[in-house]
Amino acid sequence: MNDALMRQLIWLDYRLALIFTALIPLALLIWALRSNDTPHKRSLLLYWRVASMVLITIALAVGSLGASFIAGIVANIMIVLALWFWRDLNEDIIASRHAMKLIYLGWRWAVSIYCLISAAFRLVYANCAFVPFEKLGDTCRFWFEPPLSLVKLLGSTITIESFAFVGVVGGIIYMLYLFVFLAFSLPKTGRVAFRD
Repeated sequence: MNDALMRQLIWLDYRLALIFTALIPLALLIWALRSNDTPHKRSLLLYWRVASMVLITIALAVGSLGASFIAGIVANIMIVLALWFWRDLNEDIIASRHAMKLIYLGWRWAVSIYCLISAAFRLVYANCAFVPFEKLGDTCRFWFEPPLSLVKLLGSTITIESFAFVGVVGGIIYMLYLFVFLAFSLPKTGRVAFRD
């Protein structure tokens, strides 16, 4: 695959991520909060906790850290799991008669398909995570372009090193939280997200 096509595919991946993992779920969350739709609100709040890994991935990529390749794969997989894993939320959403039900279900399928395709695409370049930055090929470096452009577009005065630091600390906190959840919470609650 030539470099120009690869660069376009990487930019497309970031644009789709912006639409499917940020803009649409933010609009759905606002709708669920304003209409006090409990099942969708709970599901979307859980989604945003898990999807915070996308922000960590972006911060790591702005810092040109190889860990961003792994974080991006983990983020995509965690998003799919968060949307489909919880038995009680799935039952409540299916039983819901709220107007946003069909839109939510359509988005859930679309974001799941996108995340699985994106994870597979990123998996092809996972080896870039284990190569020192100075030795990275052009294809691996292309992955850092969209996050750096986003920072420039926003006119951020925060240094690249600060983004890298925030990404590393955020990643450590995320992994600790995930470990505690898997080791202690999940064995107690199983596939039930909320107990009334």
